[in-house]
Amino acid sequence: MAVAQQYISPQEYLKAERVSELRHEYYAGQVYDMSGGSHAHSLIASNVIREVGNRLMDRPCEVHGSDFRIKIEATGLYTYADAVILCGGPHFEDSERDTLLNPVVVFEVLSDSTEKYDRGLKFEHYRKIPTLSQYVLVAQDRAHADTFLKNGSGEWILAEADGVESILPLHSMRIDLPMSALYYRVSFDSDGDILHEN
Repeated sequence: MAVAQQYISPQEYLKAERVSELRHEYYAGQVYDMSGGSHAHSLIASNVIREVGNRLMDRPCEVHGSDFRIKIEATGLYTYADAVILCGGPHFEDSERDTLLNPVVVFEVLSDSTEKYDRGLKFEHYRKIPTLSQYVLVAQDRAHADTFLKNGSGEWILAEADGVESILPLHSMRIDLPMSALYYRVSFDSDGDILHEN
């Protein structure tokens, strides 16, 4: 990530971000470049959005992709997730209606350059969102996902879905996602196996 050398205000960041062709994070007066994704990253994120969207069609919930900016009000971080679920209508920061405050589930597709951040500092920020009930980290080098579910005591409980035949439960949404669907058409460098040809 490249960082700006001088402090800018959140208002300056948003003004520039809204006309930028590239996405940037913002935290504590600094702007950070966001790296682009790989073919596998894009496929997995698209599969997540499609599979979740299909299962929420009769529910008062929506799924959105990585163009939807999120603000963590408690810390001031502006960021983007690979996919986000919101329910009961969006709450926006301002009248531009492009900065979401109330995600219920956040998905991040892991990569070598982002995994440490997604598991660590970024998750620390996300945990400060009052509405967030589940955080899902999806690997792109193998069929594996870690999901963190917030229980009634506010503790985050880890569960894993491992292997293409396993199921990723979204307990907060009362839906299950087949891992085979999340990895549809994704090939793995380790052995070149393609999960589905068509």
